[in-house]
Amino acid sequence: MKRIFTNARLLLPGEEQPREGSLMIDGERIASATDAASHEGAEEIDCRGRLLAPGIVDLGVFAIDKPAFRFGGITRAALMPDQSPVLDLPAMIKQRAAEGKPDLWSHPIAAATIGLEGTHMAEIGLMKRSGAKAVATGRQWIADSGTMLRLLQYCKALDLTLIVHSEDAGLTQGAVATHSETATRLGLASASPAAEAIAVARDIALVRETGAPVHFRQVTTQDGLDLVRAAKRENLPVTCGITPAHLLLSDIAISDFRTFTRLSPPLRSEDNRLACLEAVKDGTIDVIASGHDPRGPEDKRLPYAEAAPGMAGAETLLALSLTLVRDGTVSIGRLFELLSANPAKILGVEAGLLQAGYEADFILIDEDSPWQVDTRKMAAAAGNTPFDGLPVQGRVTAIYKGGRAY
Repeated sequence: MKRIFTNARLLLPGEEQPREGSLMIDGERIASATDAASHEGAEEIDCRGRLLAPGIVDLGVFAIDKPAFRFGGITRAALMPDQSPVLDLPAMIKQRAAEGKPDLWSHPIAAATIGLEGTHMAEIGLMKRSGAKAVATGRQWIADSGTMLRLLQYCKALDLTLIVHSEDAGLTQGAVATHSETATRLGLASASPAAEAIAVARDIALVRETGAPVHFRQVTTQDGLDLVRAAKRENLPVTCGITPAHLLLSDIAISDFRTFTRLSPPLRSEDNRLACLEAVKDGTIDVIASGHDPRGPEDKRLPYAEAAPGMAGAETLLALSLTLVRDGTVSIGRLFELLSANPAKILGVEAGLLQAGYEADFILIDEDSPWQVDTRKMAAAAGNTPFDGLPVQGRVTAIYKGGRAY
């Protein structure tokens, strides 16, 4: 069935600002995404001047949480292998790939090593056949450089991106905060931010050796970002991501021991936060993801040092990211490269762009709609957000997956 979405402000590939026009879909794919003319027998849907943008592709969530994803405009989510059990077998990949359909597509990421223990490689070739779009080290850093080298060689041969966690565990063991005046004053075990740069530097050296594509899931320090920036100048196949929390909050936010601010990697200093904003602006950072990890009271209502890291980020991802547009850090077009186009490219799926032939995954947005983040009212499985009580703007008014409204 053909549908034409008229009176829309379209976010088209490569354009900084939206363009007034209409979009036509044919079945589950986009037929025309510039100025679709009326077509006999096609249903017309008036967008009433709303922003029509690609559905968000959330790269690296820790739970499939459909109500939260629907609220946040997420049409595809790449699920990290840190599950119970770990996603290290083909059958698990196949099962998780079916989760959420038809209104959400889950892309399970294969565990790089058995049990995510960092020692023996998992059967990543078989998991690719079962639907894995990428491989990941999970929340862990692989300390053995020989294992990491072999893993990258396999990923290169299989044309799979390796998604890595970048903290040298030898430095971060037992730490719950970044070493700083704040952590010292609170008496929290802390680690040097150099742990990130050391991990990034080692992995870039191995990328240079193997040519394998690597995505640093979160890079949150000036030194780490400088290394990624230099690697890109060498045309090495590296990308990196970040969450809104590390763009908008510094380690001052942990001052009241509020465990909703207990994240991995931990919040950084204000200087590092500003360096992250600059990296978004200059193109060093490729992806903004939610890091969605809903945690209930059993994980969060504990002393800070004992609480589990993680935040429920899916519902707030779009609204918080839109602050970057209002502040002049990025254009709205660039924002959706970070939220949709680049994550889809890393996963190798035909989504994330309003382009003919691509999957008809898109959202309608009222950018100015005000609301307040409230942990008690969140659709997520748990409301552990460090942004509780924050007034925000930007709400998804409709979500389409494969051309169908949900």
